[in-house]
Amino acid sequence: MVQYRPTKIDRVAAAISDPTRRAIIERLARGPARVSDIAEPFPMSLTGFCKHVKVLEGAGLVRRTRRGRDNTLELSPEPMRAVTQWIRKYEQFWNERLDRLEKFFATNKEKSP
Repeated sequence: MVQYRPTKIDRVAAAISDPTRRAIIERLARGPARVSDIAEPFPMSLTGFCKHVKVLEGAGLVRRTRRGRDNTLELSPEPMRAVTQWIRKYEQFWNERLDRLEKFFATNKEKSP
């Protein structure tokens, strides 16, 4: 049986694939905040919200600090760098393809009567 071990980029990609988790990241980009404050605008239970937070923590995108009963979340954007680098590699690939296509059409336009 093949055993799959997700890499860091896999965990980050899975974490940011959900719109709720992306909204949490966007909120935390403005600065750290308490879990209950971040959860307030979301139409779900606090338990459901915390499951999203755990996925973000597992991907290394969020750090939690506990002070008494307060849990504060802080964005840790470093893991997104690997995803960005992977995407950039394919951006270069597509830019080269599109440049060749543009050149092809420009050449054929000159040749047509």
